[in-house]
Amino acid sequence: MSNVWKRGTGLGDVRLDARAAVVLDRIVAEHSLVLKRIGNGRAGTLAAGRLLASEKVSPEHLLAAEVTRTQAAIRGRRIVAAQDTTEINFAGRDKRRRGLGPAGDGVSKGFFIHPVIAIDADDEAVLGVLHAHIWTRRDEPLAHRHRRPFAERESARWLEGCHAAAEHGADAASMVVVGDRESDIFQVLSQTPAGCDIIVRARHDRPLSGGGTAFSALAACEIAGSARVKVASKGIGDKGRTARVAIRFLHADAANPQRSRSKSNDTMSPGSVVRLGFVDVCEIDTPEGVEPLHWRLAATLPVTSLEEACEIIRLYRLRWRIEEVFRALKKDGLRLEETQVQEARTVMNLAALGLAAAVRIIQLVDARDGSARPATDVIDAVDIDDVERISRSLEGGTERQKNKWTKGGLPWLAWVVARLGGWDCYYGKPGPKTMAHGWDRLSNRLEGMRLAAAGSLV
Repeated sequence: MSNVWKRGTGLGDVRLDARAAVVLDRIVAEHSLVLKRIGNGRAGTLAAGRLLASEKVSPEHLLAAEVTRTQAAIRGRRIVAAQDTTEINFAGRDKRRRGLGPAGDGVSKGFFIHPVIAIDADDEAVLGVLHAHIWTRRDEPLAHRHRRPFAERESARWLEGCHAAAEHGADAASMVVVGDRESDIFQVLSQTPAGCDIIVRARHDRPLSGGGTAFSALAACEIAGSARVKVASKGIGDKGRTARVAIRFLHADAANPQRSRSKSNDTMSPGSVVRLGFVDVCEIDTPEGVEPLHWRLAATLPVTSLEEACEIIRLYRLRWRIEEVFRALKKDGLRLEETQVQEARTVMNLAALGLAAAVRIIQLVDARDGSARPATDVIDAVDIDDVERISRSLEGGTERQKNKWTKGGLPWLAWVVARLGGWDCYYGKPGPKTMAHGWDRLSNRLEGMRLAAAGSLV
């Protein structure tokens, strides 16, 4: 369905581009990463396997078209780029894996995925993939990270993600990269690329250039006000909650930790400083049995008022959307960690397509309840008129069976997908599996309409 693949922006080979587009659509449609299901028959299964194992194919190539689509979606928008790392651990299923190094436990085979996901800062919609780094660790031990240049450490992926967001998001109205505690790294905060800002959940009690430390200085500040913060769901069965929090903030120069850099060959002077806004978010009146919310945030954005502090909190909170993507990719969705694919190249290419599919599934499910996003977030503009014809054929005689959404919008497309998936417009909301089934039928119908228009059908 994704003609952007067929224009050669992905692999540079028409046949591989077309096959990649088919495989991606099949992953969404089947809600699965099992090759036999994706292939829909022996020939398709073999073709999918050859694509994923090809030496011409890499995760970067497979995601190039999705990045291109995301760039179009974010143009002129205020964007939050959420980045995080998820681990794929094959513990108990790793004996036949080939080419994979140790996972996080240091024993089982596995690999890691570090994507950057674009989110609309205003309506909180997931817009697409801006970047992804997928890698496996080497078996041989490495020198301690402090003895290696920063660029050679795994933690450099956080700065790489910031630069990718700035580069691919150049047409956005603004770009703010958010990350969890693992991204609280001085090199990341002090080397912010032009065109973007950074918000991280602080892990280190950083020294301040005027004396003292950030956490102590925050604790000494008066409470500037309170607010209500939505706490994201932690998974199936958890509806999330709203926490009432007290807010403190300050704007100060944070100093580079006074640690010798001579052995690591870093060029950054230990006396370097970076101007940061710090925000302390501490829950008030926490319900019994619930862990209190307590965030300390560090940002390259100014924070000189309660309003600015609340905006930093709101933007950081959007990081939960990347957690949704991970759940859709892993145990609550496509179950990447259960794949039977053995070769490192193949499984990491599969992970790249799975990441793109997980984002698309979330976009379609989000749009059930309305969205200002266009349908071109997930399909091409040339398909709009054909989708309209399909939409009219699916409408029933009652008002509830009409597609009430505006033509060309993402909710309008989601209604069509849901109807094709079997939703009757009356009972409940269409879930991910219904949307996946509908996507399969929509893909097939659009392909048939293209062939008919080209005179290819007998």
